[in-house]
Amino acid sequence: MIEIYCGDGKGKTTSAIGLAVRGAGAGMRVHIVQFLKGGHTSELSILENIPNITIMRCDKEYGFTFNMDDTEKERLTACHNDLLHKASDLIWSGKTDMLILDEYFCAYNLHLFDKEFANRIVFTCPDTVELILTGRDPEPQFIEKADYVSEIHAVKHPYENGISAREGIEY
Repeated sequence: MIEIYCGDGKGKTTSAIGLAVRGAGAGMRVHIVQFLKGGHTSELSILENIPNITIMRCDKEYGFTFNMDDTEKERLTACHNDLLHKASDLIWSGKTDMLILDEYFCAYNLHLFDKEFANRIVFTCPDTVELILTGRDPEPQFIEKADYVSEIHAVKHPYENGISAREGIEY
């Protein structure tokens, strides 16, 4: 099935990671592909030690896209396309039971990977793979295709009061 965790609230990645832990606990082979994330996030320290969970991401933190120059965006896009090809190989080789494409919609909406190839992955993914997509603003075609859609809505966030991201909570 296809699951989407979307919205402007905190908890999309956290929800997907919770599902990854649950799947790994049931013996599933779980692969997490993280777009737009290359730096340290606290969940990596524990997830890397859980059998059956593999994390794939860029090896560099590029920062926010609005601060990137064209060369950085090209490099990030190349990395994301490589991650998509690895994800596709996992799906079609039968080597994954659960595939999480974290921040998929952000990378998709910002044209930071080959959208046509990304669409093929989502719209032809076999029923043998649980596919989880996270991020803001999924296009209606994804909502229609999904079996589960959970929207996380921000009511209040500390950032609005000038409090930056805290290790172990937001990253």
